[in-house]
Amino acid sequence: MMTIHHKQMLQEHMSMELSSSSTTHVQTFSQTTKIMGGKWSGEGEPRKSSSTVEFFSLVTRSSNIPAGESIPESTGKPHPITAPEGDKAEFRAQVKGNPKPNISCERESGNAIKESAKIFYDSINKEHVLKLEPLTSDDSDSYKCVASNDHADAIYIMSLLVTEGQDKMDFKNMLKKRGTPAPKKQQKKVTGEKQMLEILSKVPKKDFEKVCMEYGFTDFRGLLRKLKEMKKVEVETIRILKPLEDIETKIDTTVTFDCIVELKDPSVKKMWLKGTEPLKIQYSLGKYNVKQMGTKYMLVITDVNMNTAGTYTLSVGDKRMSAELTVLDELLKFLGEMKPLKVTERQTAVFEIRLSKKVPNFMWKFNGKELKRDEKCEITVSEDGQTHTLKIKDTRLSDKGEFSAEAGNLVQKAQLTIDRIPIKLVSTLKNVHVKERSRACLECELTSKDVTLCWKKDGQLLHYGTKYSMSHEGKRAELVIEDAQLSDGGKYTVVAMQDGDPTEYYSTAMFTVEERLAMKSGMSDVHAASGSPTELCVVLNDKKVEGLWLKDGEITDLPGVQIVKQGAVHKLIFLSMGPDHEGKNTFRAKGADREASAFITDPPTTDLSMLEALAAHPVTVKVGHTANIKVPFRAKPLPKVTWYKDGLEVTEEEHVSMERGEDQALLTISNCVREDSGLVLLKLKNDYGSATATLHLSLLDHPKLPQGRVEFLELSGNCVHMKWKALKDNGGRPVTQFLVERRAASKKSWIKIGEVDGKVTNFTNKVEEGKAYQHRILAVNSEGVSDPLETNEVFAGNPTGQPPPGLASQPQVSDVTKEAMTITWNAPTQDGGAPVLGYIVERRKKGSNLWVPVNKDPIQGTKCTVHGLLEDTEYEFRVIAVNKAGPRQLSMASTLVVAKDPIKPPGLVQGLCIFDSSNSSISLAWQEPVEGDPPSGYILEMRAEYTKEWSKCTKIPISGTCYTVGVLTERQKYFFPIWAVNEAGVGKPVDLDEGVHAMPPPAEDGDRAGAAPKFNLSAQLKSHIVVRAGTVLCIHAAFSSSPPPSVIWQKDGIPTKGRESITKGKNHSQFLINSTKRSDSGVYRILLQNEFGETYYDIHVRMADFPHPAKNLQLFEEVPNTVTLTWNHSPDIQEDSEAHYVIMKRDASTTTWFTAAERVFSNKYTVTGLLPGRKYYFRVVARDEISDSDPLDSKDTWLVNKDKIEDLSSKLKPYEKKDWRHAPRFLTPLKPHNVLRGQDCTMTCAFLGNPRPTVTLYKGDVNITANSKFYNSTSGVCTLIIPTCTLKDSGDYRVLVENERRKDRSTCTLSVYDKDDKSILASVTESLQKKSKHLT
Repeated sequence: MMTIHHKQMLQEHMSMELSSSSTTHVQTFSQTTKIMGGKWSGEGEPRKSSSTVEFFSLVTRSSNIPAGESIPESTGKPHPITAPEGDKAEFRAQVKGNPKPNISCERESGNAIKESAKIFYDSINKEHVLKLEPLTSDDSDSYKCVASNDHADAIYIMSLLVTEGQDKMDFKNMLKKRGTPAPKKQQKKVTGEKQMLEILSKVPKKDFEKVCMEYGFTDFRGLLRKLKEMKKVEVETIRILKPLEDIETKIDTTVTFDCIVELKDPSVKKMWLKGTEPLKIQYSLGKYNVKQMGTKYMLVITDVNMNTAGTYTLSVGDKRMSAELTVLDELLKFLGEMKPLKVTERQTAVFEIRLSKKVPNFMWKFNGKELKRDEKCEITVSEDGQTHTLKIKDTRLSDKGEFSAEAGNLVQKAQLTIDRIPIKLVSTLKNVHVKERSRACLECELTSKDVTLCWKKDGQLLHYGTKYSMSHEGKRAELVIEDAQLSDGGKYTVVAMQDGDPTEYYSTAMFTVEERLAMKSGMSDVHAASGSPTELCVVLNDKKVEGLWLKDGEITDLPGVQIVKQGAVHKLIFLSMGPDHEGKNTFRAKGADREASAFITDPPTTDLSMLEALAAHPVTVKVGHTANIKVPFRAKPLPKVTWYKDGLEVTEEEHVSMERGEDQALLTISNCVREDSGLVLLKLKNDYGSATATLHLSLLDHPKLPQGRVEFLELSGNCVHMKWKALKDNGGRPVTQFLVERRAASKKSWIKIGEVDGKVTNFTNKVEEGKAYQHRILAVNSEGVSDPLETNEVFAGNPTGQPPPGLASQPQVSDVTKEAMTITWNAPTQDGGAPVLGYIVERRKKGSNLWVPVNKDPIQGTKCTVHGLLEDTEYEFRVIAVNKAGPRQLSMASTLVVAKDPIKPPGLVQGLCIFDSSNSSISLAWQEPVEGDPPSGYILEMRAEYTKEWSKCTKIPISGTCYTVGVLTERQKYFFPIWAVNEAGVGKPVDLDEGVHAMPPPAEDGDRAGAAPKFNLSAQLKSHIVVRAGTVLCIHAAFSSSPPPSVIWQKDGIPTKGRESITKGKNHSQFLINSTKRSDSGVYRILLQNEFGETYYDIHVRMADFPHPAKNLQLFEEVPNTVTLTWNHSPDIQEDSEAHYVIMKRDASTTTWFTAAERVFSNKYTVTGLLPGRKYYFRVVARDEISDSDPLDSKDTWLVNKDKIEDLSSKLKPYEKKDWRHAPRFLTPLKPHNVLRGQDCTMTCAFLGNPRPTVTLYKGDVNITANSKFYNSTSGVCTLIIPTCTLKDSGDYRVLVENERRKDRSTCTLSVYDKDDKSILASVTESLQKKSKHLT
């Protein structure tokens, strides 16, 4: 049959090709092959089959094929396939050709290829594949594959033979020889009738007789009767009061199977099944939910679909109840029609369609293209999934077309028509009247900027040229007329048109040109001093023409002013120039005007008496206060004010400020100090003269301390006579006296020992011989006391008559640890005539004034180790040499030294390497040294290849373990040594083996060292920018490239040129517009190019401004208890797609506004949620990305009427009190427990009762309620926890619940066993096995 069929198909195909036109060349190839196998994707072996036909033909369309192109050609032709039913079949072909061929497949018989077939391209093997799965006998046919391009069609015909599967067994194989009869089975034995009944209860009813014969029981009917009686007793333990019922429902609904079952034993196993499989409730993700309410058992199924249909069974013990769930699949159809829609531009168009059921593959299309949810299109679906809504926001002319809704094979279409918004003139053309040869401007403002404009004069079209210039920026249109002549007067019209709107919108104005009067000479501004005469003069070309003088737009009528006309000469004479005469003066004749201004010009002058007073009495201020120096003056114009102090110009500082008023100059010095005292000079200067004023500023303060050191004139055993120098600064007040104080050595308090007159600079006081003293002198004036001048310690008298030794050298500190230091010094050069007996060493902490002796007895030698120091504390030391005269001269103090253990210098830096480089920088990294103490930093030096000098990369040591050296010469070679450093010193240097070039790392191919430009997007380069019109637009782009690229800025695809400022660097470029306009909106592109490639980045810039408010707010009621608001659009909302309205409401009794809605794009909105009986105000605010507009408020309040409430009290039934009390009962009793010793045991039961029962727990007959972990919750659940069970915890436990109605109890047994207790283990195992059988 298959061979005859293929021959017929071959003959038909050949006859079809032979009948084609003469212009087509047909080449036909046919062969008959013996196929022993096929190519398919299955598990079974291919069956042997009869011969099949493979056919190929080529239909060419043109004889001349251009170079580089070719006809379709198969490199791997598909082969015939034979495969069994249920298997897969794949036809594969590799086809080449230029242009690329298109592949199509079909059946030769004309039948359609089955829907489960797949036709695809295998990109890995580069083959076209036809896959059929699973195979049936209907798939046997010849399949034609056509590869087509512009030059030819290559046709391949392959046969597919589907054989019967192996599961259909041959009847011959099913016939078997009769074998020897099987031996008779040995009869089984049972112990008695009870055991036999147990066996029969476990087998099906149909096998009862067979089983009885096997066990030798002949009384079959007697056993059956007893078995029925036994089951009746069992049935009584499970009573079915209401069985499950069949349910019919629709898709996507929720159904509930319920039944009522009374159980004698609540612990009976209950299980829900679908078909024969148990339901896995916990893994159903909420699809199945099991509930129980008393004796009512329920199975709730949500989101019903076709797969949910089936038989559901509740198994309770050995009872089973079943019911059928039938799911009705509703026919998919549209419940309404989409109607054509017509909206005005910028409004929202809404299409809505409802389906008869929920479908997953619903889609909206516009002109055949699928729509996706975005800012333009809002696609929503109702909660039931049947109503689909499409909203097209901010409609434009481009949105006009056909919208369709597709669900499976169903399609509905509707047209959307867009009407353009009529153009309105916000400001129309105004009539213009100008003088001859002047410049005139006609302008208007429209509601839209996307319009086409033309200008006409007396109906004739005007063209751009030297005479007329037209501009259209944003919504404003302007016509400028240069050098207006009398012939330019007439009627001017501007005509506005827009796409898709045939209406012409226009505005008209009259332009009038007046003849200009000729003047031989005009006027110029005059300047005169106060009280001096001056005049303004103009000469006309006509003596008969009369003129008019105006002062600041009004006719001149001032005293001291004369108007003179001498023929063609007109004069305005000011006899004595005064303040009233200043201003603009205009001469008008025959509509022609000439203007000039008169100004008073006075040089700066000051009051002489005030200057004399300032010179005689200086300005006196206390230190710390504020000095205000005011100098009045007269000058016009106002002069330049300059202040000098002691010959130097004063500039404004933090505590110095200068102000200039109309008639005075002010110098303010805050927080004055003594150094601010001195000679102050004010200089006033304008174009007509200058003046100066001099004064003296004196700052008062307490005196400074006396100068120099105190000289001791006498140091005897009885007295000390001292002398000091006079004060350098007495604080601005004379010194009244000096105070002299002293203190004994090693004392802290000072004692006043006398005072002398301010003119005296010496003092004598009595002392005790041999004691050391320290003195200080303080100066006193009327402002306070000076700082003290202190002397060194001196010794009173010399009891041995021996002079003291000289000064020891400054001590040196060495061998420093945290507890001790070693002090060394040199002996004094003079011993005072007696040998040095020893030295006294003293120490002092940093910040302290107290010197503490280190030793009691003089030290022999010039070295001393000081112990008992505090760690991390700074100390200084001094030495006093001692001879027979005693200790006198103190050495200089040593330098401050910190008491701490010495540290070691760091070792070698580890792992120095280069981790990055560029044309101008090299980045290095390293690791800390292994040896020595930790470093505090690193010293990195560098040297270029052809230089010998090394330079440090940083002024201070580097704290981290990486550093980038910048400002390098491109492709220059550098060397970098590095040292680790700490307080102990500097470690040894480490250097790289070779120098490093300042250039990017080599490319992967290694041929060239360079890189294509690349943007640094982390450097705040944004793709969308919103800028307020009139502010600065700044775009900063950072990039990397080697070599540096060329930078081109474009706007909307055109290179920018005009108002922008562009700066360029190696790694950045900046685009700047100082004052933006609305027309600056657009797409800005920065293009980078170098020899390695190019790249670009687009920035979308949108100009915005403060929105204009909406107008004409109207309120009305369309739906009860709601308010509908309408208003006239703000022009900015219509232009800006991001702009919108915010609706607000306010209760009349409060002052707080609440937002009722946001992002409203239409000019109508209905406010809901209003309270009846309240009065409300409403507000509309236009909002864009910049800010909000001024609010548009409703003028009057709106009252929401109250609904009439029906009185239902007469219909209410009287309340009947019900007795809710009932006796306690257990809902869930206690269950027996078998627990391994050492584990925890938890027992739980639940009960009901009203009033709430009291609960008592017993073990045996002993009340253990107070001695156990027993929890009784308010919900009627009791829990007993026995932690770490022992053998003693085994026994009977009982819970007793009791209220005023009755008692109830629940009992269970706890068995605690060991691992070695085989009897307990056997019972536990047996119970588990019974449970598993019960489950099955």
